[in-house]
Amino acid sequence: MTKSTKWFLGILGVIALIVAGFVLFITMLISSAETRTELVTTGSGEKIAVIELRGVITSSDDVIRQLKKYRESRGIRAIVLHIDSPGGGVVPSQEVYEEVRATRESGKPVVVSMGSLAASGGYYVACGGSRLVANRGTLTGSIGVIAEFLQYGDALRKLGIDMHIVKSGRLKDSGTPMRKMTDEEQKYFQNLMDVVHRQFIAVVEKSRHLEHEKVVALADGRVFTGEESVKLGLVDTLGTFEDAVHIAAHLAGIAGEPAIVRERRSQGWLEPFFGDAGQTIRELKQEILDRPVLSYRYIGSQ
Repeated sequence: MTKSTKWFLGILGVIALIVAGFVLFITMLISSAETRTELVTTGSGEKIAVIELRGVITSSDDVIRQLKKYRESRGIRAIVLHIDSPGGGVVPSQEVYEEVRATRESGKPVVVSMGSLAASGGYYVACGGSRLVANRGTLTGSIGVIAEFLQYGDALRKLGIDMHIVKSGRLKDSGTPMRKMTDEEQKYFQNLMDVVHRQFIAVVEKSRHLEHEKVVALADGRVFTGEESVKLGLVDTLGTFEDAVHIAAHLAGIAGEPAIVRERRSQGWLEPFFGDAGQTIRELKQEILDRPVLSYRYIGSQ
């Protein structure tokens, strides 16, 4: 082993230790003890629950938990789902959509209030709602699928590092970062994209009562403003969050000003020491550690 190789391996070891420490720190921050409490923010009438879906969708657990809780609560007459998200993983987006749809079909209205961005997986989830409300400048749509594959094999080989893969099954190592894709692998992944894309199209077609050909024409990954989306039939009406609350109250038959109930997350034990850095680290964890292979995600938000 040459001296330069020893130096390189030593540097790699130091980098590995730093990365391991960083991952451990993120894990401690994310898993630090926190509690959630319900908070009535406005009104004194019958209750409407507000659920927030913000940022990249990497997990469905928390939103599904809240949907189930409020669906089963007799004290909650309707739900407003406020979405400000570029979308995210295919499976968590599909899981949240199914729970929103199940809640709507149970007889409890779910009104979707779109913030600045409710695109791709965010729009997929929205399609499960009873009514879709967007601001004029909301960006929504982006009906499409994407998969990103990092490739660094050439860079490692220039450093004298190579990897030998032993496999059974011709396509078992498809997508490996150690080499470029073959034409066969490209077609294989494109077929996966097309299948999942058709699933998205089918949901929009069914939930928005649109003709198949029209949805296909819109499903090329473009985003649309809220104003455009209403004209295209992708959204029901223009309005603010307050308008969405009033629509939910009307659908639930609530007279007067409803009481708004939402969960508030208490800070974990590390967050008081790091302030906004805690949220930044959570977002980094989503971006680096939780990124799925297949995504209903609007890339323009990066």
